[in-house]
This record gives sequence, C-alpha cells and structure tokens, in this order.
Amino acid sequence: MDNAGVVQGQESAFPKAEYEARQAGARARLAAAGLDAMVITGPENIYYLTGQQTPGYYTFQALILPAEGDPVFVIRQLEYYNFIANTFISDATVFQDAEDPIDVLMRVLDRMKLKGRRVAIDKKGWFLPIAVYERMQEALGALEDCAGIVEVGRAVKSPLEVEKLRKAASYVDAGMTAGLAAVKAGATDNDLVAAMLQASISAGSEYMGMEPLVSTASRTGVPHGTWRRTALSDNDPAFLEMACVHDRYHAALMRSAWVGPVPQVAEDMMKVCQEALAVSLEEIKPGVPCEVPHMACQKVIDKAGYTDNFRKRLGYSTGISFAPDWGEGAILSLNAGVKTELQPGMAFHLPPALRIYGQFTVGVSETIVVTETGCEQLGTVARDLLCVA
Repeated sequence: MDNAGVVQGQESAFPKAEYEARQAGARARLAAAGLDAMVITGPENIYYLTGQQTPGYYTFQALILPAEGDPVFVIRQLEYYNFIANTFISDATVFQDAEDPIDVLMRVLDRMKLKGRRVAIDKKGWFLPIAVYERMQEALGALEDCAGIVEVGRAVKSPLEVEKLRKAASYVDAGMTAGLAAVKAGATDNDLVAAMLQASISAGSEYMGMEPLVSTASRTGVPHGTWRRTALSDNDPAFLEMACVHDRYHAALMRSAWVGPVPQVAEDMMKVCQEALAVSLEEIKPGVPCEVPHMACQKVIDKAGYTDNFRKRLGYSTGISFAPDWGEGAILSLNAGVKTELQPGMAFHLPPALRIYGQFTVGVSETIVVTETGCEQLGTVARDLLCVA
C-alpha cells in the first residue's frame, strides 16, 4: 500500500535495532520450545516486539512471528498508517471493516506455509476471545501455547526502557505532589484526581493503563476505590495512588493523607507500612528470589499484628501497559512461592497498604529498578503520612 506521506517508524519509541534484538530473543525462545511460529494478539507484547501502539486494540490485530523469517502484521485498515508510523515492519495485511479478520489471518498463515505446522498462541492472554481461538483451532488443528515466551524478554528492561520508566516516574511525582496539595477539608476525591491528572499530563504523561485509585473518607477502606464526588471533612483520610506513562512505560506511586488529627491506629499502621517498604527495598538485589522481599514485608506486618489487614502480594513487575491495567503483574510478582531470581533491569511497583475495611486505608509505595548492587528508587515524593490541619 501507498504510505501516503507517512514515514516508516517516524513515531517509533525505540530505534529499529532495539526491536530487532527483542524479536531475535523471542525467536530463539520459540525455536527452543520446538515451535514454528506464534500469533500474538496482546497489545503489550505487540508493542514490545514492534512498537505498534494504538487505543484501537479493541478491534482485532495480530502479529505473526515465525521462528525463521520476518514478522507479518494483520491489521484493520483504519490502523494501517498508525502501524506504519510506529513500526519498522513493512509486511502488513490489511482487512476492511466488512471483512472477517480471522479469515484474513488464516489466509496469511496459509501464505506463510504455517498450516499444519506447530503454531502457538498465548492461551493466558486477555485479548483472545474464545470464538477466535475456536476458529483458529478449527483451521489449524491443535494450537500450542506460547505464554511466557515474549514475557521473559519483557521482564528485564534494557537501558533505553529504564530511561522511559524514569521519565514516567517524574510525571508521577508531579501528579502526586499536586494531589497531596489539593487535600483539605471540603475538597472531594474528584478535586484530588483533577489536580493529579492536570499536573501529570502537563508534565508529559500519556494516557494511563488504569485510572488513578483515589478515594476519600470511609471509602478509602474499600480496595481499588475510585473517585465518586466524596468530600473530605475534619478527621477524614485520603488515599492516592496513580501511574503515569512515557511511551507506554508505567511508573506508579501510592501516598496517604489525613485531614485533622490522625487516629493512633492509623498512625501505627502507617509506620508499619513505611517499615515494611523500607525492609523490602533492602532485600532487593540481583540473585535474590522474588519471594524474599515479600517475606520481609510480611514479617514486619505479622509482627505488628496486622496480618488480616494485608492479605496480598508485596509488588508486581511494571513496564509496558495498556488498559485495563498499569502493571505487569502477570509477568512477575514479589510474592510467596515466586522463586524467580531478581536481575538487573527488572522493575517493580511495591505498594504495601493496610486497611480497616470500610473505615480507612493507609499505604506507601515506590517504583524501583533492580541494579547491579541493589535497586534504584524512581520517585522522589516524601513517604510521610501527610497531615492537613
């Protein structure tokens, strides 16, 4: 197709060589698994391997990566020039809105002589409807599973990726600082979020993979609450958590505030969260299993008597994300039983939080990158519980 003046790769987030290295790594793992090709439909993995990004992933898109040979894209006509601008891939098969994209995908696989070969899909992926899976299985026979083949590469960030995380963290700092400054009696959770989004987007953030998790008053005591026009009164908590984005790379931050005198139990819980985070960060270094920082956090919480107020993992991998999530928790968790060893370049969000359900939540977090000797904290906002008179 004519590129109509759109230059190949003009909006790419990385140089062509970065994608070639990622594709080479995925091909090597594909071949090691005895697979001939994989069909990738998840926007995060597609972005990681090619640079293609669009909010239009609600329509079908697929990257076919063979163990040998060049990748091929199957994409909607409306997304074609977006694809050209973001990637260095020249081979795209375009389907029109009146066409069945799965029929188009099958024709491409046939053209690539992959029918009857060992073709895999990510059976754990979020973006593969059952109907699509059944159609592919009917046309190709048994489908192999390639879950984890791309994600292994995504778990360890390159220096260029780490730089994008640092930029995202600077946007979070701006947003969180503005949100905390907006905490006062009479302000609503909407006011806090409006301040956070205005400041972070002005600082440079793109659209986030998930909305800020901000709530006020007793609504803070319900996990994953979002803003609903609830005003702060005297003696009310505010809970603020958000992520920001640079070239789809997310960094996140959680902070807590209180209007009026802080109840002793909330103050005690906040001190435990701060200690749990601090001891966890001390445990993060290359060669340490992912469960070790979590166990250090859990030990602090258990000793303080707040086991039932926690009941979750310490943290999760962070990096490339599209809605509905800002994390990479499906790739790697800091949790009990996770024996994967930490490596330089891995990035995590660690958000220890404690709740009295239905009353309040307090918590504090950091986004970090594992280094050769420990970890680099990306945020700069003070971890203290903000007290507003």
